[in-house]
Amino acid sequence: MTVSSDELSQLLKQGKSPRLDWFPESAPQDAIALTLTALANSGGGTIVVGILGPAAAVIGVKDARAALDRIVQAALSVEPRLVIPYPDVVKYQDRSLVVATVPRGMPHVYSFEGRFLVRSEYENVPLKPRDLRRLFLERGELSFETEPAAHATLEDIDWSAADAYAEKVSSTGLAGSTENVLIRRGCLTHADGSLRPTHAGILLFGKFPQQFVRTSEITAARFHGEVMEDRLIRQDITGTLPDQLRKAEAFLKDNLRKELQLGRTMARAEAFEVPLEAARELVVNAVAHRDYDQTGDCVHLNLYRDRLEIVSPGGLPGPITVDNMTHERFSRNPIIVQVLSDMGFIERLGYGVDRIIGLMRDRGLHAPVFEDTSVTFKAVLYNQSSERAASPEVESLVVQGTYHGLPVNSRQEAALRMLHNGSTRITNKDLQTLYPDVHAETIRRDLADLVGKNILRKLGEKRGSYYVLKPA
Repeated sequence: MTVSSDELSQLLKQGKSPRLDWFPESAPQDAIALTLTALANSGGGTIVVGILGPAAAVIGVKDARAALDRIVQAALSVEPRLVIPYPDVVKYQDRSLVVATVPRGMPHVYSFEGRFLVRSEYENVPLKPRDLRRLFLERGELSFETEPAAHATLEDIDWSAADAYAEKVSSTGLAGSTENVLIRRGCLTHADGSLRPTHAGILLFGKFPQQFVRTSEITAARFHGEVMEDRLIRQDITGTLPDQLRKAEAFLKDNLRKELQLGRTMARAEAFEVPLEAARELVVNAVAHRDYDQTGDCVHLNLYRDRLEIVSPGGLPGPITVDNMTHERFSRNPIIVQVLSDMGFIERLGYGVDRIIGLMRDRGLHAPVFEDTSVTFKAVLYNQSSERAASPEVESLVVQGTYHGLPVNSRQEAALRMLHNGSTRITNKDLQTLYPDVHAETIRRDLADLVGKNILRKLGEKRGSYYVLKPA
């Protein structure tokens, strides 16, 4: 893509950075190759030939063809060969500059003369061994899931679960003994003269997966307000990945708030505050695609008053970005994805992002928000539409268990949210439907308390009675 003079001017004003460097025409080809290598191993970027010194003096190039050739040869000298768009010659301040762009999300890990480099501030620095390994894993040139799990043996596999899986996939043509099925799926491998479980095998079929893959669990929490606080419901979800997905779904069902909605036929239907299918899809994605080699933290499933957040270790893998994740496909853990697909948890050919977006749109809720920090990936589902989220009335509806300064409990909060989110009235039966385990007399007292606080007004008699918001 051609860089315009105005775009180049904006780049140069920002100065050298992790995504920009420049050279005079006389710069050695090796220096250009080193910077191309570092940019390719980072987030991509731009180099400009024809600029001198820290002050970015524009001196131009006298022989643009030779400068172009030097950049191309520098890219070809990188290992593996660096395939980038052909450089441009750009007129700037009446001088010719040569501009080369390294796209973000390059598919390989690159080196020049045995040196693996990355950008740090405005310099090229060597990759530390740990960071180099992670980069190889992220770009699919090493696979954590295919490595044998340290100290694990066949005794650490739950063979009843493995047998059930082998029987399930036998109808797809993957026949043979359970051992052979797990070998073909990449869950077992020959290492050190014996057959051993891989990390994927332990995560999917291990008796105690967290013994071998640290922090391979989900921490789920329900907070009362919109920030992390002491008042919470917490569950540490461990076990195999299929077990974790089942337990996480149960946590969502138990802790997502429910509300009554009026359909087109005026029939009342119960619904979770965000679509359960969308929340479940995000959990599956987090478990299937997280970086299991990154052991500093686990997957976090956090429910707040206004949203659901799921944070997983490791940024988006390979060439996937927030901008292209709805149509590009790349898996950090293809074995885990395949087996979870066989079990019915995940669609093999996609991340389900389109489905999540569609489910939120169909409910009239705020579009999902995705954030990639390269260290973590966060997905957020808001339980309000963008219009309601911006409404001062709804934002101030319930804050820290109060309604306009008056204390309310969780059942009263649910009733008030129904009345503010489309329902014109609420009955004892409506609230009992949301809280079937709560005694009817307690529900009656909850609504009567709101009447006593001049929040609700009771209309009708006996079984025909109902409650509405009292005008301010």
